[in-house]
Parts: sequence; structure tokens; C-alpha cells
Amino acid sequence: MGTNFTVKLNEYMPLRDLVFTTLRQAILKGELQPGERLMEIQLAEKMGVSRTPIREAIRKLEKEGLVIMVPRKGAEVAGISEKMLKDVLEVRVTLEKLALRLAMEHAGAADIRKLEEAEEQFQAAVEQQTLIEMAEADEHFHFIIYEIARNDKLKELLNSLKENMYRYRLEYLKSESYRLSLMEEHNAIIEAFKHNDLEAGIAVTDKHIANQERAVIARVREEAAEREKRPKKKQS
Repeated sequence: MGTNFTVKLNEYMPLRDLVFTTLRQAILKGELQPGERLMEIQLAEKMGVSRTPIREAIRKLEKEGLVIMVPRKGAEVAGISEKMLKDVLEVRVTLEKLALRLAMEHAGAADIRKLEEAEEQFQAAVEQQTLIEMAEADEHFHFIIYEIARNDKLKELLNSLKENMYRYRLEYLKSESYRLSLMEEHNAIIEAFKHNDLEAGIAVTDKHIANQERAVIARVREEAAEREKRPKKKQS
């Protein structure tokens, strides 16, 4: 099993929660790939724990749709579901536009400068070709808008989608052309803030999320087609 994730110890977190969180993050960040088997013994040895918390974590991940149980093979990382992607993005686009409207009501010059700095960080990550840092910088750009909106409940709801979105962000950012589109969209959002143009900001937000949906679905279908082409092992 080609896992390369690390376990971050936390004295305040129960062991079963630590194991679950570590495996969940590894899946969402792409450190555990779709189709990769989750071998209890190997995971227990890697994480320095017994098989019991591993087994409990796998059950919880199955309930979240991140793990599937395959007959005669056991647990493996689930592929990205088009339905789940669409469900998440339908909620996100509505909340993002609400955040944008509220943020424009409160944004000052210092807030706009924070957005510009966040976009500079994203561009630096793109230049360095670091996928994880690109995803985190993109996430940070949107988080600043949530902060400017000054609505704690809205920020809470958007942050609850953050981990689900992480997996999709990574898929989106694997393509260089989409990275360039993302930079253009970030800059268009900044311009909308500078001119207090809510209509332009909403149009960019719609475009931004629609592009992400199309790109990720295209990758999901490509990967599914590639899996179908692979020789199937004979059942013994």
C-alpha cells in the first residue's frame, strides 16, 4: 500500500478520533487514492495503534461515502461521486454568493488588500507547482471573503463544506489551464470588490463553481474509463 501520509499526534484528541481524522484527511487530500485498499494490519503498524481504532475509523468513513467495502477485497478508498460533487457545489454556490453580498456591504480598502495578498500567495504556489499549497491558498482566498462578510453562522456553514471541497480542489488544480482560469477568476472577484459591483462578483462566482464542476466531472469520467480499460484479474 503506497500511503505517504503522516500521523500528527494530539494529546487532547482521543485515539479513535485521531485515527479517523488522519485517515479522513489523507483521503480528502489525495494522499490515499481512489481504489487504494485500506489494509487494517498495515495501517495499524504505520500509525502505531491496534486494529480496533482502524476498524472503527473505516466504518465511519464508509458512512461518509469516502470508503466502500468490496466483496472478497475489503475496504478501499471510494472514487469521487458525481452526485456528491453536484450536491456540495449546489450548496456552496448559494452560500458563496450570500457571503459575497454581505462582504461587499462591509469591505474596506484594508479588506481588499487582504484579498490581493491572498491572490499573490495563490500565484506563488502556482509558480512553485505545489498542489497542496495551491489548494490551501485557494481556500484561504475564499475564507477572507467569509471573514469580511461578518456573519459567524454563514462562516460556520461554509467551513463545514471546506473538507469536502478539498478533494475536489485538488482534482481541479491538477490541470495547468484550470489554475490560470482560477487566477483570472480571483482577480475578477477583487475587481468587483474594488468597484462594489455585486452583479459582476456573482457572475464570476457562478462561472468559478461551474468551471470546477465541469473540470472535476471530466476527470472523474476519464479515470473511470481508464479503470475500465485495465485488464481484469481472473477470479480464483
